[in-house]
Parts: sequence; C-alpha cells; structure tokens
Amino acid sequence: MNDPIIRFDNVVKRFGDHTVLDELNFDIRKGEKVTIIGPSGSGKSTVLRILMTLEGIEGGVVHVGGEPLWHEHGPVGLVPASQAHLHRMRGQLGMVFQQFNLFPHMTVLRNITEAPVKVLGLGKAEARDRAEELLELVGLSDHAQKYPHQLSGGQQQRVGIARALAMRPNILLFDEPTSALDPELVGEVLNVIGQLSEEHDLTMLLVTHEMRFAREISDRILFFDQGRIVEEGSPAQLFTSPQRERTREFLGSELDRVLAV
Repeated sequence: MNDPIIRFDNVVKRFGDHTVLDELNFDIRKGEKVTIIGPSGSGKSTVLRILMTLEGIEGGVVHVGGEPLWHEHGPVGLVPASQAHLHRMRGQLGMVFQQFNLFPHMTVLRNITEAPVKVLGLGKAEARDRAEELLELVGLSDHAQKYPHQLSGGQQQRVGIARALAMRPNILLFDEPTSALDPELVGEVLNVIGQLSEEHDLTMLLVTHEMRFAREISDRILFFDQGRIVEEGSPAQLFTSPQRERTREFLGSELDRVLAV
C-alpha cells in the first residue's frame, strides 16, 4: 500500500448555512478497510455521496486513484470537473446504499447485468456469467430469476452488493448497509461483507452503526463529529483505549458490549 487511493484535502461541504464537512482531511490506501463511525449528522454518509459524485463540494480537493474527483487539470491549475470527467472517475467506485434501490420490474439477474451491459459495454453473455459468479458469492444462486419483491430484505441487500461488484470497482462504499433490515437479517449481510473483506483485494470504506462488526472488519476506524475527525486508530486502540473524551462519550456502553465479545 503506497499512495492513497482516496484523499480528502481540506474538503468543505455545506448545505445552506450548515457546514457538514469542515476542512476534512484523511487518506485511505489501496486495499485498506476503513470504517467511519459517529453520531447522526456528523457527515459520515456525506463523505460517501461526495465520492459517488452525488454531492459536490464547496472547498478543498478530493482525489481518487491519484486524480482529482471534483476538479480536473486546466491550463493554469485545477478547474471544476466536466461531466465527462465525473463519469470516468465514477467508474472506479461502487456503492451499496441503505435502501436496496433494486429495479422492481427486473429479475435479480437483470438487476445485476443491466449496468455492465449499458455502461461498461459488456456483452450479454459475459455480463450474465459475471452475475452468476457474484450470485454464488453472495449465496443467491437459486434466486436469479426472482423479482425483488420475492426476496427478504437481507437477500435484496445481498443482490445490491452483487450489483455493485458487477461494475468491477476498485473501491467499494457501504452506507449503513444493515440499517433498513430487521435484526434477524443483519447477520447474513454482514457475513457477506466480511467474506468480501477476507477474500478480495478491494478498498472498502464503510459507514455503520454496527460497532462489533466495525471492530472485526476494519484496518482503521475514523470517529466523526461535527464534520471533522475527532479520533482515528486501529479497532483495538479505539475500542479499548480511546484518547478523546468525545470518543468515550459517543461509544459509551458500546465499549462494554464490544469488549465483552
């Protein structure tokens, strides 16, 4: 792991008069599994939306794969990115959303093959072969011809993971991937994400409220509050001996629960 694959350099994001990200700085290196935790409204999901070019920025520079994301190089420095540049950069990332966002009128198989065919230009046979491999990976080989309404929430989210992987991203983003699930379905999705982490050389950036899972999967954890990183470190350091009072306050009883594992 050498140069960062993601870099936020003094990034500012505002919604009206409210500053969501306040000169945010952090790096993620290729192959790292990094989890962002923090209270609601701290800017966690906004980071992912900026990376997916769903939200712009008001200041600073975001780099992905060594190139500026929301800017491109002009004759005398950086200029705002064109749509063509954003489209090209977006191809490096895949995202698994809180809500499953599957096309209800398409089968599971077509949900996974549609974008690779239309966006990447893959042949239908190649896209189908890739989709079948991914369905096996997420444990849904027998559900290829079903429609989303015929699946449980956990199964739909696993299709969402397969769909994101079908675009062959270098970076996979997860935005609270279990928050819309009933408690008994959370484990099956976390197991799939854990398997991806162990078996594939993907860079992963996760936002989650599942502290035990964050401890198990992460190389590094970033604790956000009010648009800034209050503390970062390895899971062992953050969960056993957090240095900042605000971190200890946020984790609270979570520390006891996680340490009891």
